[in-house]
Order: sequence, then C-alpha cells, then structure tokens
Amino acid sequence: MRVVIAGGHGKIALRLARRLAGRGDTVLALIRNPDHAADVRAAGAEPVVCDLERATAGEVAGRLGGADAVVFAAGAGPGSGAARKDTVDRAAAVLMADAAERAGVRPFVQISAMGVDTAPREDRGEAWAAYIRAKKEAEEDLRARDLDWLILRPGRLTDDPGTGRVTLAGPYVGHEAVTRDDVAAVTAALLHTPGVRHRVLELIGGDTPVEEAVATIGRE
Repeated sequence: MRVVIAGGHGKIALRLARRLAGRGDTVLALIRNPDHAADVRAAGAEPVVCDLERATAGEVAGRLGGADAVVFAAGAGPGSGAARKDTVDRAAAVLMADAAERAGVRPFVQISAMGVDTAPREDRGEAWAAYIRAKKEAEEDLRARDLDWLILRPGRLTDDPGTGRVTLAGPYVGHEAVTRDDVAAVTAALLHTPGVRHRVLELIGGDTPVEEAVATIGRE
C-alpha cells in the first residue's frame, strides 16, 4: 500500500510509519516543520512538508496522488490552546477529507478520541472542552462523506511498550489506557483489512492479540 499520514511526526504516526514500512508499504508523512524530516526518514517514511493550517484542499490533494489510503493522526498537542484545537483537530481533519475526496482516495482512517459523545467535564478546562468539541465535529464531518472512513478512538495514551493485546469494539469499551505502540499496531492492521469501514471503534488495552481483534471486527 501507499499510505499518507497527516501529522507525520506525531508519536502514533512515527510508530505507525515504522510498522507499515516494515510490512513493505510506502509511507508519506505530512509534516509542518522541516526540522522533523530526519525523524520521519528514520521511521521509514518519506517526509512531505505541508502545513495543514495554511494549505488549501487542492494543494493537499496534490500530495495524495497515487495513495491507497489516508490516516489522519494530527493533533494540536497538550500544550496548545483552544484556538489550535479547532484549527488542527477539526479544520485540518476536514481539509484532509476534502483533499482525499478530490484525489479519489477513499480509505480514510481518523484517529479520534474517547469522550466525544458526552459533554466534557467543566473541571477539565476550556482547552479540553475545545479539544473534545473539535474531535466531535471532525468525526461528524467525516461520517457524512462518501469515503471509506473508519474512526478509531483510543483510550488514555501511554508511551509504555506495546503489549500486542487489546480490546477493540464499537462504543463503548471504557476509558482505560492503551499504549501508542498498540494503537499503531491496530491502525496498521485495520488499513490492511479493507472490509472494516464505516465503523467507529474504541480501543483500550486488553487480552486479545491485535490481529485477532481486528479479524473479529472484520467478520462482524
């Protein structure tokens, strides 16, 4: 496969690039900062400088030529304010979906977040509320499109080594943790399971091997 990852220098994205490259896939990683190119190459991907907060849908579509799938793994990050939650977590996701439609790339996997179906707690602050709102609106936009979309909502993310065992199901599976390694492993497996589309899936650590969990979803 030829896969384009938006947010290509992110922690999940770099792990995903390594897995896909290890399977023999070609990976293009869209990055905002050219200084991140070396890290992307080290992960086995080809860096493509493209600022999703400034680019047009037409410009991004030009980067998707020949792609078999798009993964939106971008995010404003924990240190950002409410404004960038909207411009990255929502607007950049919408931009990528627009670009995918223009380029005729139907498979589109969006890394989202748990909790978007409920109102955010007031004690989490304005930035958290903006983050949840942005993810929810990005999901709603994608679900309305004629793409082979798939939304993956991981639980609380950790940098612990992957276990290779998860719980993967439709909402709702709880709010437990999951490693970024395992999120990348599940995403890679889902990309190679074309029958799993038009689904919203939640992911936490569990007892089922990744390939078995994804295969079970594919049989549903």
